[in-house]
Amino acid sequence: MPHALLRCATLLAAAVLPGFASLAQAQTQPGDYPNKPVRVIVPFAPGGSADVFGRFLAQKLQDAMGQTFIVDNRPGAGSVIGTDAVAKSAPDGYTLLLMSNTHTVNESLILTKPFQLMRDFAPIAPLNASDLVLVAKADLKSNTLPELIKAAKAKPGDLSYASSGPGTPYHMAGELLKAMAGVSMVHIPYRGSSGARTDVLGGQVDLMFDAIPTMTEHIKTGKVKALATTGLQRSAILPNVPTVSESGEAGTAGLKGYEATLWLGLMAPKGTPVAIVNRLNAEVAKVTSNPEVRRAWAAQGTQALTMNVDEFTRYLNADIVKWTRIVKVSGAKVD
Repeated sequence: MPHALLRCATLLAAAVLPGFASLAQAQTQPGDYPNKPVRVIVPFAPGGSADVFGRFLAQKLQDAMGQTFIVDNRPGAGSVIGTDAVAKSAPDGYTLLLMSNTHTVNESLILTKPFQLMRDFAPIAPLNASDLVLVAKADLKSNTLPELIKAAKAKPGDLSYASSGPGTPYHMAGELLKAMAGVSMVHIPYRGSSGARTDVLGGQVDLMFDAIPTMTEHIKTGKVKALATTGLQRSAILPNVPTVSESGEAGTAGLKGYEATLWLGLMAPKGTPVAIVNRLNAEVAKVTSNPEVRRAWAAQGTQALTMNVDEFTRYLNADIVKWTRIVKVSGAKVD
């Protein structure tokens, strides 16, 4: 190339390339977020509370932000598989994690996982919380929690309880009951709550802790027996079902003060721009503070949660401390 032509090309490139760079930068600025589909990874199987509420939230965010939010179920290994996929994703706001207190439990229950929650993720916002209900297969002889505890003490290891996997609220509610009541029951983990629920309904497994909104209809139709709920107060949805703690007050050793809940939240890979995290927090808060949403969820036994990013961060850290203590006291292990 002649010298003059080469110099001309060089000058042209010097003039044009900054323009392309500025254009590329503008296309990825947080202020333009989102400008392509956002993937929300739910590390649990379809059909459970995380999946149902994750899809609800994704639709609300899609409506509000004018971009597609795709729910991607990645169950397995007590939520570790799907969660690790998010941890390894680009921190650009286009891959999010629909998480639960399974994740805060796993910080002390699964020490060999390839990520740490507060090191590798950025908290965005909580979604909601609900109490659980302990149900028994329809033909189980025990009709109350005290009767169940008596039977478990008489035949250690004879009763079985299903869960949606290691570290999930359903698993840990059972471990906490075993520890506080001083009984032995066999934990049967599934890859998701749907499989666990199916086998309890079918009578293959004796017991299960499940989300109240998911199990209420089966209780009403007599497919399972409700033995207790896990809040400190009775559920407005199941007002005739006593709490586990009430059994402690009635004399069942060690159960007074028992409490176990299921809560959900949203996180992103660490390093996601603060502007995007704050934008998502604001949009989730609009959903959880909407009076119609709050009423609809309350009718299902679910409490909407609204926090800013700092409040949610403190909430997560406190929950990790809480479950570290419970894992240690209960002796819970990954099966």
